[in-house]
Amino acid sequence: MAETKKSNLALVAARAGVSVASVSRVLNGGGASAEMTRRVREAAEALGYVPDTSARTLRTGRTDQIALAVADVGNPVYVQMMRTVTSIVGKAGYRLVVSSTGSDPADQIDLLSSLNRGYADGLLLSPLRITGELIDAMRGSRLPIVVIGTLPADVELDNVRADSATGIGLAVEHLVAQGRRRIALVNGPVDTVPGAARLAGYLAAIERFDLAASSELQVTATGFTYRAGRRATAQLLGQSSPDAIVCANDLLAVAALKELAAAGARVPADVAVVGMDDTDAAELATPSLTSVDLGSTKRAKAAAKLLIRRIEDPDAPVQRLVIAPSLSVRESTQETA
Repeated sequence: MAETKKSNLALVAARAGVSVASVSRVLNGGGASAEMTRRVREAAEALGYVPDTSARTLRTGRTDQIALAVADVGNPVYVQMMRTVTSIVGKAGYRLVVSSTGSDPADQIDLLSSLNRGYADGLLLSPLRITGELIDAMRGSRLPIVVIGTLPADVELDNVRADSATGIGLAVEHLVAQGRRRIALVNGPVDTVPGAARLAGYLAAIERFDLAASSELQVTATGFTYRAGRRATAQLLGQSSPDAIVCANDLLAVAALKELAAAGARVPADVAVVGMDDTDAAELATPSLTSVDLGSTKRAKAAAKLLIRRIEDPDAPVQRLVIAPSLSVRESTQETA
C-alpha cells in the first residue's frame, strides 16, 4: 500500500507561491494582504492541510476556546445563553465548548481542574450551588472565570446575575392586580442559589401585599425539571387550593399547566400560572405562559464580553453586574372577555 503523503506547510507554500513564513502567518491569524490570505487558504483547502492546533497552543499559550459550564443543557434558558455566548465569542475568534455539570459543585471543581491543564482560555460558569470549596477552586484558578449567577460579596470575581427576588415581586404584583389572593409557589431546591432567591422574593412579596403566607401554598420540587414540576404541582393541589401559582422557572410552570389540566382546573379562569426565564417554552405552551424575563440573553452577552475583557486584560477591575427583570404577560394570567 502506498504511503499517504501528508500535506505540510512547505507544500501549501509551494502551491500558493509564497514563503513558508507567509503560510504560517496567515494560518495563525497574523497580518497579511487579502490576496495572500486568499491564496494561502485556497491552497490549504485544496491540499486538505489541517494546522496542528496542539503545537500552536504550546507556542502561543492559547487554545482559542472558551468553556461554558451549566447545570443542564436541556433547560431552555441555558440554550438561550449558549446561542448568545456562541455569537459573542465567535466574533472575537473563539470556539465555544459546552459542559453540562449538573448541580453538584464537586463536578464543577473537577471541570475547572481539567480546564486549568490548558484546554481553554477562559470559563463562563453558571453554578446552581456555591460552596466554600468551589469558591476556593475559582480563586485559585489560573484560568479567567466569569460567573453567571450570584456570588458572596467578598469574592473578587467578575459576575453577572439576575434579580430573582424583584422578578418574583413583579409576578405577585401582576397576580394581585388580577384579583388573585391565594398565590402559591412551586420552587426548585432551596439549597441552590436560584431556589433561595426565589423563595426570599416570594415571601417578601406575600408580606408586601398582605397575602396568606401558608406553608401549604409552598412546595419544593426535587429539581428545576418538568418531571419534578409535575410531582410538586400534584403535591400542591393535594394540600391546598391556590388561585394562582408562581413557578421558579418555565419548565416547572409548563409542568404546572399539565398537572392543572389533568386535575380539571381551567387556566387562567380557576388558577393563573406564571413562570420564570421567559424562554421559548413560555410562548409554545398552551395556554401561552406569562413569565418573568430574567434577562438570560443580556446576562450571557454581558458575561461573554466580561470574560473576553478578562482574558485580554487580567488586571482589569472586577465587575459585578445585575440585570433587571421584566414581565411578559400572556394567556395563562389574562382571562378573555
